[in-house]
Amino acid sequence: MDSAMLLQNMSEQVYQKLLQSVETGKWLDGSPLTEQQKEISMQAVMMYQAKVLKSEQHMTVGADGEIVHKSRETFKQEFNQKAEKGQTIARFKQDDI
Repeated sequence: MDSAMLLQNMSEQVYQKLLQSVETGKWLDGSPLTEQQKEISMQAVMMYQAKVLKSEQHMTVGADGEIVHKSRETFKQEFNQKAEKGQTIARFKQDDI
């Protein structure tokens, strides 16, 4: 199965289960992933993030398969653009934390 077909057939639920398995090193039933399963699952998770979720995280895999790093300045610009549109991230006062 090629990567395009894999993504077409992967649901959000399957992605979440794979992500959890990669993060914990275990399948949902508690059995450990083999090294090969970890590698393949991680590739599938990264591909889903890049192609379907179009992740905006600092370091991710782009749609072309290349690793994308965002600068601090880029994050500030994106944050300011979202704030101008009324989209906010949680804000705290010093005494709140």
